[in-house]
Amino acid sequence: MTDSLKGKRVAILVTDGFEQVELTGPKEALEKAGAVAEIISSSNGEVTGWNHITPATKFHVDNTFEGIKMSDYDAVVLPGGVVNSDTIRTDEKAQQLVRDAAQANKPIAVICHGGWLLISAKLVQGKRMTSYPSLTDDLKNAGANWVDEQVVVDGNLISSRNPDDIPAFSEALVKALAG
Repeated sequence: MTDSLKGKRVAILVTDGFEQVELTGPKEALEKAGAVAEIISSSNGEVTGWNHITPATKFHVDNTFEGIKMSDYDAVVLPGGVVNSDTIRTDEKAQQLVRDAAQANKPIAVICHGGWLLISAKLVQGKRMTSYPSLTDDLKNAGANWVDEQVVVDGNLISSRNPDDIPAFSEALVKALAG
C-alpha cells in the first residue's frame, strides 16, 4: 500500500445492476493508494452488483446523490453495467454531480456503459473517449470522438472499454489523482 492519494476522496456513482468488477477493481486500487472511495447511489441502503447478467454481491451505500456535494470529492468513478447505466443516466441529480465535477475539472473515470450518464449530462461533445463497443454510435451521435483503445485520457476524462481494461483504467485514475 502506498499513500500517494492520502486525503483524496472519490465518489463512485452507481445504482443497482452495475458491473461488479468495474466498481471493486478501481475501488481497491484507489484504496491501496490511500484514497477513500465511497459508493454513492440514488437512495440509502444497499446496491446490487452484477456479474454481466447475473445479480451478485450487495454493497453498502455510503451516501446518496442528493446527500453529497462534488466540492467534497476529488474525482468521480462511473462503473458500467447495462442496467445501472440505463437507470443512472436519467437521474437528474447524478447528471448534475458529473456536470459539477466537469466544471471543477475533476477527474471523471468512466468504463464500459458508464458513458451513457455523460451523454445525458451533455459532457461528451468534442471529447476523445472509448467505451463498450455497443455505445460507439451513442457517443459519436453525441459528438464524441470514439476510439477503440484500452484507456483514453482526454483532459479530466478517463475512459475504458470493459473489465479487461480495469488494470490500465485504475492506473490512469490513480495517476490523474496523484497529479
